Amino acid sequence: MEILKIEDLRKVYGEGENRVHALDGVSFSVNRGEFLSIVGSSGSGKSTLLHLIGGVDRPTSGKVTVGGTDVYAQNEEELAIFRRRQVGLIYQFYNLIPVLNVRENMALPVLMDGRKVNEKRMEELLELLKLKQREKHLPNQLSGGQQQRVSIGRALLNAPALLLADEPTGNLDSENSREIMKLLRYSNEVYQQTVIVITHDDDVALQADRIIALEDGRIVKDEVIRR
Repeated sequence: MEILKIEDLRKVYGEGENRVHALDGVSFSVNRGEFLSIVGSSGSGKSTLLHLIGGVDRPTSGKVTVGGTDVYAQNEEELAIFRRRQVGLIYQFYNLIPVLNVRENMALPVLMDGRKVNEKRMEELLELLKLKQREKHLPNQLSGGQQQRVSIGRALLNAPALLLADEPTGNLDSENSREIMKLLRYSNEVYQQTVIVITHDDDVALQADRIIALEDGRIVKDEVIRR
C-alpha cells in the first residue's frame, strides 16, 4: 500500500542569476513499511527533498501526499499538526534540549501536541535503545551514540507514518553507526515503520531495501536492492 507519493516536486531558491533549482521535477512513490535510502553528493537536493517530505519547508511547485493527505494543501496550523503526528525526524546533530533529561526529550513532541505519553511504548523504547539506565541523564552526560538513540526514541514514540533520518550516522564512529542502522532496521521490521534515510555513506545506503540517487535536483537512479 502506498504511503508517500511525490509528484513533479520542484524547489527553487533565489532569483535571476542567483536562481538555484534544488529540486527539478522529482517524482516517486513509497509503499508502507519500505526502507529507502536517498543518496547524492553535497548540493544534490537530498536534504531539501527530505524537508519537503516532512513538511518542514514548502515546495515551489509539485505535490507531496502522505497517507492520502495532500501535505501542502494544509494551512500552517494543520501542517504543524502533520509534522508532530505523522513524521518522525532524526537529524545528524540530535537537536536535543540541553536542560531536559532522556525521558523528557523523548516525550517532548507528544507533550507539545497536548497528548498523553504512551508509557508502555516509552518503556519499550528505553529498553530497546539501551537507555533505561540513562533516562534521568541530560544530553551533556551522554555519548554521541546515546544522544542519537534519544533522538530516534523521540521520533518513534509518536508512532509516526514516516521516519525520516537526515545523515543519522554523520557524527558517529563506525561502531555507533552500525548500531544506529540496526535500530532503524529494527523499527522498520518490528514496528513496521516506513523509513527514509538521507546519506552520503555507501555502507549506510546499502542497508536499505531501495536506493534513490539524486544529482543536480533530479533522480538519476531508483533501484530495489532487496525485497
